[in-house]
Amino acid sequence: MRTTPHRRPWRRVLALLGSAALALAGAIALPGTAEAANILTNPGLESGSLSPWSCTGSLGQVVSSPVHSGSKALAGAVSSSDIAQCGQTVPVQPNTTYTLSGWVRGSYVYLGVDGGASTWTSSPSAYSRLSVAFTTGAAQTSATVYVHGWYAQGTYYADDIGLDGPGGGGGGPDTQAPSAPTGLTSTGKTSSSVSLAWGASSDNTGVTAYDVYSGSSRVLSVSGTSATVGGLSPSTGYTFSVRARDAAGNVSGASNSVSVTTNAGSGGTAFKQAAPYLYEGWGDPPNVSTVMSATGVKWFTMAFMLDGGGCNPMWDSTRPLTGGVDQSVINQVRSAGGDIVPSFGGWQGSKLGANCSSASALAGALQKVIDAYGLKAIDMDIENTDEFENEAVQARILTALKTVKANNPGLRTIVTFGTSTTGPSYYGNRLIEQAKSIGADIDVFTIMPFDFGGGSDMYGNTVNATEGLKAKLKSTFGWDDATAYAHIGISGMNGLSDQQENTTPAIWTQIRDWANSHHIARLAYWAVNRDRSCPGGGVVSNCSGISQSTWQFTSITAGFTG
Repeated sequence: MRTTPHRRPWRRVLALLGSAALALAGAIALPGTAEAANILTNPGLESGSLSPWSCTGSLGQVVSSPVHSGSKALAGAVSSSDIAQCGQTVPVQPNTTYTLSGWVRGSYVYLGVDGGASTWTSSPSAYSRLSVAFTTGAAQTSATVYVHGWYAQGTYYADDIGLDGPGGGGGGPDTQAPSAPTGLTSTGKTSSSVSLAWGASSDNTGVTAYDVYSGSSRVLSVSGTSATVGGLSPSTGYTFSVRARDAAGNVSGASNSVSVTTNAGSGGTAFKQAAPYLYEGWGDPPNVSTVMSATGVKWFTMAFMLDGGGCNPMWDSTRPLTGGVDQSVINQVRSAGGDIVPSFGGWQGSKLGANCSSASALAGALQKVIDAYGLKAIDMDIENTDEFENEAVQARILTALKTVKANNPGLRTIVTFGTSTTGPSYYGNRLIEQAKSIGADIDVFTIMPFDFGGGSDMYGNTVNATEGLKAKLKSTFGWDDATAYAHIGISGMNGLSDQQENTTPAIWTQIRDWANSHHIARLAYWAVNRDRSCPGGGVVSNCSGISQSTWQFTSITAGFTG
């Protein structure tokens, strides 16, 4: 799995700081202090239009999510050659100190004034407040403030941008916090969501948003006095509270707390799946009935559903969706009391995520497979530069998964991707953040803890990588440990990996036992085709390259209960 180093653009920072120093050095008279009134127009984009903001390369647009407050925000679609700078020019008074502030989200987002001071932050998963002061020149009558991202760092978002200056601010900055919301209650719940309502807060200038907390983590911001928190686990207890916020960023005390336990999921339990990969297009495919009888395994992850051309799903791009060997195998699995989850994508081949022209087209392709087999779950194996390392394709896949989940009640969605030994890489983190940003409600985030580039401690590396994923899920979604584990999957590689790492049956048993003790959602491995002995055989398609019993890894996997 590849990772991409992300260097902080220090040259740009130093240049901006240098220009700020020159602007300050040029102020001879003692500066006045501006009263706290926002002199920008359309500071929160609530008009639904960019005007009077102007963005380079026409790369700015108004979006409805993610927002800091209200219902709109600015999105800047940074490219490899354009930082998507959006600016607004306003009249200012000479020799006067102003304060520019705003809420931003993204990798390397800058806020500043042309020819003057700037500041920046990197906050890809949540809005963060930036603030910078500057002093106008002795004859200056206008200033252009801006916000921008950085080359090839992905879309940034900005909201509630303010320039404090003369104009009716009442003689100083607003420091009065709103009153605390009252009467927080739960108005409904499902197995994955809780609906809340509360009484409105009051404020001297007006409440702009309400922040909903699960425990100590903010999980949602809304403009009204009700909200539905999604992405929750079945049969799990949560404690919620709400705080009010005004345009100056003052935050109220917490409301009363309300504790809610979500409903049970399908069958009264959370989703659990022991599902090793089985591939009918490679590696001397075994007789599935023989494997099931010998091991007790019930689920298989069937590889790979690809694009047969024109965003049309076919097994391996060549075998028919129905009526071929894959359907025959699926029928055998179901006749023996088991089931399958198809895996879309993989490392190579013509992939639907990359080739379908839009999220809706991809959702249509997924729906064809769901309808063909009456599926309970689907797995998107997101790898390589065409899907995993392509942020637009990541978003397309997640949006399509959100669509089919909404259209197929009870469908479970899984995303599978590579990892480092300490947790998700940059693109893995980005995938998780995008899932949260668009509300994709993914059931299981599965990592592939192998091909690390060497290393002999496959148990330790797997546990460390999984704990890193848990930490990322907690910080992104505001989950506790148990909820995060319940959204995690592990998909290993039996025997020798592509990079000669050796996961023995004993190590795989340790991994399975750890997975059971931490109650994760899914355990899989690549692949049943290789679950046969060939000591010294190397990395081949139809055996593990090590000494083992036939179907030993599948038997171990069948013991996963979550």
